[in-house]
Amino acid sequence: MRKLTYGMNVSLDGYVAAADDDLGWSRPSDEWFQWWSDRVAATGLALYGRRLWETMSSHWPTADQQPGVTPAQVEFARRWRDMPKVVFSSTPRPVGWNARVVTGDVVDEITRLKAEDGGPLDIGGGPTLAATAMRAGLIDEYAIVTHPVLVGAGRPFFTALEHWVSLDLVERREFPGGVVLTRYETRR
Repeated sequence: MRKLTYGMNVSLDGYVAAADDDLGWSRPSDEWFQWWSDRVAATGLALYGRRLWETMSSHWPTADQQPGVTPAQVEFARRWRDMPKVVFSSTPRPVGWNARVVTGDVVDEITRLKAEDGGPLDIGGGPTLAATAMRAGLIDEYAIVTHPVLVGAGRPFFTALEHWVSLDLVERREFPGGVVLTRYETRR
């Protein structure tokens, strides 16, 4: 069975985006960016909700062609384009960059994908999609990259749950600027 991970950048007060979907609060560093790039390279299939897909697909397909691009950004853009992706949306829409759209039931589709052979699945963002998978007990690992900032409001990383989910810490790592990665596996 394939493993499903949910990982995102999070403010210290638990938001993945501030009000008006502002992401300007994150503190990128070369080391932090490389960790995300390596994560993309290891992903067998990325799962996106419509909103995050629109953000990612508006930037990364041509990011390596922009002025002042770094070698790490070139590598990430290539890895992102090559990575297979599923976009969950209630309406069919054209997508490119090695992606396909699923309009059916999210829980059924993720359950089916987890049962297939292949590399790990990753909800690389999108708290709405992750909330559905969380409530259904489908997430095996949480990768939380916490930034030392309080944004006060916005879109939260975690959703309200009907029952506790017990976790085991499997990794803790510090990046420059006070950014901390914590990875937890779901205790089954």
